Amino acid sequence: MNTLKTIALSIIGLAGMSAFAQEFDANLQLRPRYEYRNGFKAPISNGESPTSFIAQRSRLNLNFKQEKIKLKLSLQNIRTWGDVTTTSQADKNGTAVFEGWAQYEINSKWSSRLGRQVISYDNQRIFGELDWAQQGQSHDAVLLTFHPENHQLDLGFAINANAENLIEPTAAYTTSYKSMQYAWYHTRINKLNTSLLMLNTGYEYGQPNTPLDVDYKQTFGTYLSFKEKKWDTNLGLYGQTGKSTNKNVSAWYAGANLGYAVTEKFKAGLGYEFLSGKNQDDTSNSIKSFSPLFGTNHAFNGFMDYFYVGNHQNSVGLQDAYLTLNYAQNKWQFTLMPHYFSAPATVLDASNKKMDDYLGTEIDFTFSYALHKDIKINGGYSQMFATATLERLKGVTNPASTNNWAWLMISFNPRLFSLK
Repeated sequence: MNTLKTIALSIIGLAGMSAFAQEFDANLQLRPRYEYRNGFKAPISNGESPTSFIAQRSRLNLNFKQEKIKLKLSLQNIRTWGDVTTTSQADKNGTAVFEGWAQYEINSKWSSRLGRQVISYDNQRIFGELDWAQQGQSHDAVLLTFHPENHQLDLGFAINANAENLIEPTAAYTTSYKSMQYAWYHTRINKLNTSLLMLNTGYEYGQPNTPLDVDYKQTFGTYLSFKEKKWDTNLGLYGQTGKSTNKNVSAWYAGANLGYAVTEKFKAGLGYEFLSGKNQDDTSNSIKSFSPLFGTNHAFNGFMDYFYVGNHQNSVGLQDAYLTLNYAQNKWQFTLMPHYFSAPATVLDASNKKMDDYLGTEIDFTFSYALHKDIKINGGYSQMFATATLERLKGVTNPASTNNWAWLMISFNPRLFSLK
């Protein structure tokens, strides 16, 4: 935290030296979160014990604006309580740059931004900030935006390397994608919001005694949302094609939600998602499993993260039918969300016989309370009722009878100061 203090005080001093038309804002986020994990991400086995811990994000956001220029610097430290000793001279994770970008307003319709930045669109299914994760998600990229009235077109570009190399490395770059290009278009017609996405991601891979190759995968589709008085609905449709590690890609996704405000305080909704997968008895070399790529996947398919949160890739896909019940009263908000999971592709048992496609039911309960304008308390409890098919997919042979997860988080978000 001494580093953060030094940087903040230095910028305050610089801001006070100039009297141009400037805006400077600094805000801080401290977010400790307790978690109890008993079968989180995968069923726990008999003989294994549940665990608990407290993780914390400490983030300092600095925003600067002068005429046509905007800059943002976001520094953060992510820690698990106790990961360093009480007398340690160094932090385990140190201070990292979450965002560091500059933006130039070319004219009233065009702007450009480059640097480390959050890329987030629509319901965050394909591109998201991943704010639930303490570290979040950001990209090193160049963004060009065209924004006439009622329209927006974003063009994004990125190219990645592991260091300032002198010659091309012989080991594949596997930290993230090697290159990325995308176009996102959004418009509003009356009460209908429409978005179109075209995304091209290149991943480097290598084979023994051969030059490195980059295979490109394309993700394309649309997201529609509509709101009318008490009703609201949205629909997402995406496809994936191209190649990955010299394998053809052919996958698709569909998701829809329908919500209705029963009263001012109570809202109910129905939702369904389909992510394509591949039969386990399919011997072809093609990839048929849809990947949500850079989405905020924790927000989908159950909060216990059994699917697509660092797992369930190139698998049998997923069908998720769910109900959302939300009640708000004064400073309180409560949500109950049961999920019914099934596999759209074939799952085989140990003797290569087809298993039931029902994977299980998860029930998520969450609450939030606004303690203060800068302090919010969130918590939740989830339980997964897994089937033998899900246990087979997760490779658990001696499952325990109960899988649950509980968490409690306090977020402090004060504005330190604002100068104009």
